[in-house]
Amino acid sequence: MTPPIVKRYLIAFDKYKWIGLTSFALVVAGSTVVAMQPEPPANYVAEGALTYVSPPVFFSTTGSEILQQGQELSQEVLLSDQIIEAVAAKINVPPQKIGQNIALNLPKKSKTGVLESTLIELKYKDSDRKRAQQTLQLLMEAMVQLSGQINAGKLNAIIKKINERLPATKRELQAAEKKLEQYDRTQGPAILAAENSSLLTGITNNQNQQRQIQLTLSGIDAQIRSLQAKLGLTVSQAYVSSALSADPIIANLRAQIYQVETQIAVLKKDLRPRHPTMIQLRRQKEAYEQLLQQRAAEVIGGDGAAAPWNRTVADIRSQSNLDPSRQALANQLVALQTQRETLQQQLISLAREEARLRREYSLIPNKQLERSRLEQQVALKKAIYDKMQAKLTDAKTAEAETVSSISIARVPSVKPIVKPTKSAIATLGVGGILGLIVGGGVIFLLGSLEGTLKTKEDIRDRLKQREVNLLAELPLMASENLLPRDLSLILSLDSPYLDFYEKFRSNLRRIGGQDLKVVLIVSTASCEGKTVSAFNLGIASARAGKRTLIVETDLRSPSCCPSLQVTLNPDVNLEPLRYYASLNECIHLVPKVENLYIIPSPGPVRRPTAVLESSELRRLIADARERYDLVILDTSSLQVSKDALLVQPYSDGIVLVTRPNYTQENILNEVIDELVESELGLVGAIINAADIIVNFQPAVAKQRNQNYPRHASNKCFF
Repeated sequence: MTPPIVKRYLIAFDKYKWIGLTSFALVVAGSTVVAMQPEPPANYVAEGALTYVSPPVFFSTTGSEILQQGQELSQEVLLSDQIIEAVAAKINVPPQKIGQNIALNLPKKSKTGVLESTLIELKYKDSDRKRAQQTLQLLMEAMVQLSGQINAGKLNAIIKKINERLPATKRELQAAEKKLEQYDRTQGPAILAAENSSLLTGITNNQNQQRQIQLTLSGIDAQIRSLQAKLGLTVSQAYVSSALSADPIIANLRAQIYQVETQIAVLKKDLRPRHPTMIQLRRQKEAYEQLLQQRAAEVIGGDGAAAPWNRTVADIRSQSNLDPSRQALANQLVALQTQRETLQQQLISLAREEARLRREYSLIPNKQLERSRLEQQVALKKAIYDKMQAKLTDAKTAEAETVSSISIARVPSVKPIVKPTKSAIATLGVGGILGLIVGGGVIFLLGSLEGTLKTKEDIRDRLKQREVNLLAELPLMASENLLPRDLSLILSLDSPYLDFYEKFRSNLRRIGGQDLKVVLIVSTASCEGKTVSAFNLGIASARAGKRTLIVETDLRSPSCCPSLQVTLNPDVNLEPLRYYASLNECIHLVPKVENLYIIPSPGPVRRPTAVLESSELRRLIADARERYDLVILDTSSLQVSKDALLVQPYSDGIVLVTRPNYTQENILNEVIDELVESELGLVGAIINAADIIVNFQPAVAKQRNQNYPRHASNKCFF
């Protein structure tokens, strides 16, 4: 079986063979011109070698490093425009010629990074012996001089860079030292106190003082509770009673009030309450009580705001009756309360101080780390500064020691170039082989750029990728008729092609189901065999005993019904709607095929879309759906028009026709996407005019070979 790639090439060769032959002829002609060229003049090649200079004993490390780096010179540096132009100016030769004829071979490195050799091989080709030697000598000298200049430039760049960065590095070092000094001035005492344990001692002493005060407070609290129990007074009440009892004015006012009350008690037995004497005594008592209240407010201070007390006369008299001994105890209670409050304030102050000391102690590690960081910065800046100073001193020492990294190891020597005699036969043979390759490549390239699916395998793979059912692969059918519109039809019962279309009909019925009665046959482009497939499918269906109707809905082209020996009235295209409205007039029986009927196209008509959308055609197909087992709608290709989409609503499914070497890949993808995404009922596809071997009877095969052209695949089907 022929591989698909060979099939594609043979198809492309059949189409582009003259372009391939032209390419072959051009290549052969070019090789002929080359073979006829005269022998070139003799040339000379000058050979020389440079070597890497081993580093001598240097007093400076920088000089040794620069000399070692000089051994990494690349071919671009050694053959720079600067060297070539300088040499070209001396020997009066174009720089381009020197660049084309000079060859330089640098030593290779081993896997360990060591040079396998120290020699740099140089070759220069020229037609003049003396000029070749002179040019190579000047090139080698210029390379040695360039290496020395590069080394000196590297050293000067190092010195310049160090001098540029040294002042900034010195300022950074001074700034770091100043920052460390300021930190020691502000945080040094705290760090020193933590290091000599004085901070911890202060915290311990503070805690001891707090414990002593708490013990003292415990004793004072016990004394206060004892005195409160003896007096029956709180501290505030004891303060008020002591103050009121100690005041002589309050004592005098109390005595006078008591004296007036005594007189009232004596006289009220003999005098009425409204008696002038009784009224005067009550007024004296009220005056004394008012004075008592005022004096009490003055004694306790702040108009009674210093302590909560009742301002009634009875409360004042009851709180100002302490005897000397109880008054002494009240004074002692007030004194203990004052001492207690003083100690509590001291305890609060000591607690705050302890918290401050603890916070300061907790920050000591961070302060120590910060000081260590500042010390490290100073050490780092100082190390960088010292290293730059040492590097600057070393670089200045190397100024007197810097030399070139390469030297001349072997002076140029000249020898002629011996070329073998050119063979015209060999040149023509190589040209012929190259021409075959170029011509074949051009043919294959042009065939690939077409975007056409060349073989049935290509179409089959594309349909499989797009998940489209493959209903049948139909062989190429050549027609014995010579008229342009005649079709290759299987009218004979002994035709070997009938089995292929019977398989097509069976697969269509199996995949489409019993509900598939109206089938629309479409193709992406012209000449893909859409009409041939539709007519032969109808013949196969009729041969199987099914009442079959073929409807030609391509109203833009003439009818193909003469291939079925059906004659159409030439005047039907004048009134196509009237034609479709009359079933007796439009439906014709095919003479040679039983059960096969056809509705020929009245085309070409002036307005085909209006006819396709007419109610007459819709009623015609609806009536045919009831009267026939299978109705086949043959329409125009989608490349010509969208008439197939107008007829699609009348059908139950669509069959897409493809053909190798005719179906465009991108158009096929677009049509499949449109039919699937719009849910237009794509049942499957067939591959028409496929490369399939058909078994003929010997006599039939002989007759077929005589009548059918060899390249019948190029014939355009409808």
